[in-house]
Amino acid sequence: MRFKKSNRIHHCVLRGTRTVKRSEQFTQRPLVHSAAGRKEAGSHGTRTNNSLSGPGDMASNNGSVGKWEVVKKGKKNSNNSGGGGKTAADKKASGGRKALGESNQPSRPPVKMSESLYDSVEKVGKKQNKEQVPPPSDPQNKKPSSSKPPKKSHSSNTASPTTYKTLEEAFKALDVADLKQQLARSQTLFPENPSVWIKDLAGYLNLHLTAQDTEPTLSSHPYDYPYCLTGKELKGVIKGLIGRCSSALPDFFDHCVYTMLRELDRQSGEPLHGYRVCIQAVLQDKPKIATQNLPEYLEMLRSVQNRPVKCLTIMWALGQAGFYDLSQGLRVWLGIMLPVLGVKSLSSYAIAYLERLLSLHSNLTKGFGIMGPKEFFPLLDFAFMPKNALSSSLQEQLRRLYPRLKVLAFGAKPENTLHTYLPSFLSRATPHCPDDMKRELLSSMTECLCVDVQSLGVWRQLYTKHLPQSSLLLNHLLKSWNILPPKLRKNLEETIQSFRVTNEEMTDTIESHDLQECNSLCQNLQVKMRGHGFPWSKLLLVLFVFVAGFIAHDVRSNGSVADSITARYLHSSGITAVSQQAWSKITVYSKQGFSWLETNTPYYYSECVRVLGPVTEQGLEKAKSAAVFISENTSRFIVWVKETTPLVIEWVNTNTPESVFQAMAYLKELLIFLHQNYILPALAYTSNLLQRAWTNLEDSCNGEVSVSCLQGHALSFTNSTWQLLQHTTSAIKTWAQDLLTRAG
Repeated sequence: MRFKKSNRIHHCVLRGTRTVKRSEQFTQRPLVHSAAGRKEAGSHGTRTNNSLSGPGDMASNNGSVGKWEVVKKGKKNSNNSGGGGKTAADKKASGGRKALGESNQPSRPPVKMSESLYDSVEKVGKKQNKEQVPPPSDPQNKKPSSSKPPKKSHSSNTASPTTYKTLEEAFKALDVADLKQQLARSQTLFPENPSVWIKDLAGYLNLHLTAQDTEPTLSSHPYDYPYCLTGKELKGVIKGLIGRCSSALPDFFDHCVYTMLRELDRQSGEPLHGYRVCIQAVLQDKPKIATQNLPEYLEMLRSVQNRPVKCLTIMWALGQAGFYDLSQGLRVWLGIMLPVLGVKSLSSYAIAYLERLLSLHSNLTKGFGIMGPKEFFPLLDFAFMPKNALSSSLQEQLRRLYPRLKVLAFGAKPENTLHTYLPSFLSRATPHCPDDMKRELLSSMTECLCVDVQSLGVWRQLYTKHLPQSSLLLNHLLKSWNILPPKLRKNLEETIQSFRVTNEEMTDTIESHDLQECNSLCQNLQVKMRGHGFPWSKLLLVLFVFVAGFIAHDVRSNGSVADSITARYLHSSGITAVSQQAWSKITVYSKQGFSWLETNTPYYYSECVRVLGPVTEQGLEKAKSAAVFISENTSRFIVWVKETTPLVIEWVNTNTPESVFQAMAYLKELLIFLHQNYILPALAYTSNLLQRAWTNLEDSCNGEVSVSCLQGHALSFTNSTWQLLQHTTSAIKTWAQDLLTRAG
């Protein structure tokens, strides 16, 4: 049974329920009385474009539902029938909600939701207060007028929710059993409309979590605050209801965000903890919901840019998805926070959120493929360009995050993507750019040339239009030639040769300093490529090893140094006599030099102290200053190494293929197997052999190992070895003579 506006207006009062005072105007909707009507509402009830209920909406708010009473009121003419009339505010709200809820979601059909019981009772009360004021001269309206004081008395006796000092106290005081009862009643009244159930959950939580609301970003709390305060039982209720209402979650997320924004328009708005809890619970299970309408939220963010609290509330709500899914968090940051990074009131939270996001997700591989050159280079400019919209502290904070952003931008396969970054790197590397940015650009371009072979072809295409930038890059390659990978040196040969040909062609038509400098650098690089020089050091080392080996073999073959062929040759050629004469002269002159030093050293030492003492003291002071300077720079370097090493390790982990880790795991298992099955038994066997050998040695030395015994064993071993060598040599000689005799 549907109620319509007519000459005789009917209103319904739900006995035993508690109404919540609301200030905004809702769309007029039919109110269902009978059980058949509620069934019809469950199947045919729709959610209009302005279906964003207030924070206190509940399907049923107190213990038992009483009977319906129909009270006749005075006559009032109305042109509207069927409850279809809308005010201007309703139409405006309806149009705005439609833009986000319906037209901007082509991938899913809009789910229209029925109003809750609180909405219906509330609107009836508003119609009574606004439209049903009886004229004092009409005697027929005395009966309705006499029924009005009980209504006011009932409204005035409604208990206001208790305000708690902290949110922890509010969670402890929350009656989970009552919440379950209210949700069960809501599901009974609207069995086919899950959007009403979950809206009632949000309304109940927000009505009872009445602690003082803090700043909108909750930066001083953990990332999952306030959802982390929910107990095990309450969390189970929330998760269970969300699991049954999965189809209504996208619209419910929009509902929570819009309701929070609407509450911020009020001077004495209610706390928003209930909606925050629901947003975090929804995005924990389905973080992709936050990124389905990013363009619309960005448009909304720009429309309220002069209201920082609203902007931060939107950024906080969407950013909760990133704490459970890195890819969704990056999409939110790039789609919502990067466009407003230059806004003074929003930049601090945007960079703080990015830092918390990257520190929470140590494994960056899940964020690959989200960021490209279009998103990366604005971050590069913000991080290194001076005097931009960011303050110096925020710029330094963003610069610390830059290495991880660079890893995310290059992706899982930089060998296939870095050539797309080279044009933007090259165009920014002007001679007048800041030194820090220039070093970063040159390092990044060198990395592009080393990793992605296609970057060389891209550079050749851009060379003629970017001569000053190419001059800087060529100079950098020339200075760092010795540390460049051999693969890049080889690949650069063809590129430098093509640059030389291009320079010769352009010299006839263009005369510029940049062209001349590029030509000179190309010539120097070609000299570096071709001029390797003669390896004298290696040759001398080989000769020394050969001579030493020959002499050692000669001495060993002849038994002593005096009997060796080398000694006999030196003696016969007179080199030995000359060497002995030279050694005797060196000895004589050395003795004379030592005697002179003994006589004159004290005198010259005193003179040196007199002349060089002041200079030495100054040198010591400068040495101390240098030591302090070196110590400070060393400590800075150590700090830099400590900060950079985790990033390098993270970069290696993210860029190393999974097959390498598998191979390392297999190698580890192989080494463990070899250690347990071969190395340990071999060591035990070797130890046993050494013990036996030592025992035999002691037995051979009559129980006491001495030097004379060891000399005797060494002599016998040498003699036996020498005899074996002689026998082997004679046998080979005899075999060779027989072979030659047979051949002759």
